Amino acid sequence: MRLKKSSIKIPSDGLNRSSDAGEGTEKVRYPVQIQKVRRVNVDFPMWMIHALDKEATRLGIPRQTLIKVWIADRLRAEGLAVNAAVDDQQ
Repeated sequence: MRLKKSSIKIPSDGLNRSSDAGEGTEKVRYPVQIQKVRRVNVDFPMWMIHALDKEATRLGIPRQTLIKVWIADRLRAEGLAVNAAVDDQQ
């Protein structure tokens, strides 16, 4: 897979103790894997949406992230995630 460079801002105290001197944040570049994505629509009953939103709020993450993580966990548990990644590269 190709790697691209991406940057994020992190607190400078994560890199050194210069934040004690009042400095803000610094940009750090790191490689990110580029994955093919495909948009899908899924209809959920309202009770499920409310439950997902409650859990996502508790964890402090967006609903979509929660759904992706849970599905990825299940695919790994079923032993399907490795095959899916290989198939995606072809």
